[in-house]
Amino acid sequence: MTARRVRTTRELSPSQAPKYLSKAREFLEAAQFSLDLGNNTAATSNAVHAGMNAGDAISCALVGSVSKGEHADAPQHLKTIGDTQGARYLRQLLPLKTPAEYDPAPVSAAQARKAVEAAKRLIEHAEQKLNAALPR
Repeated sequence: MTARRVRTTRELSPSQAPKYLSKAREFLEAAQFSLDLGNNTAATSNAVHAGMNAGDAISCALVGSVSKGEHADAPQHLKTIGDTQGARYLRQLLPLKTPAEYDPAPVSAAQARKAVEAAKRLIEHAEQKLNAALPR
């Protein structure tokens, strides 16, 4: 019998959400720079990290918590808090983490472009969510 994983979250103040979004933008900038240089593995890895931080920004802004533990749990956490679109974007990125960071095979230019575009979409989505959820 396989033990069932328990999904956990870490409580935060929603005021921390912009800090996650700032990190997401920084990773996206690094991803785009790497892509422009032809460094496809770095572009993909940075795009994945941009997406993870954007997802945390959304979660933090909406419910004051972020998914803690397995990265694969983060899309379900977003879905659980009502952000199906954010979960969909993050699900596009997370499968690229292992090939980019742990597998010996290089990441193709097409995969890297796809990852950077997915991260951009998720960050734009996060910006909209934060603008709607947080007081100015």
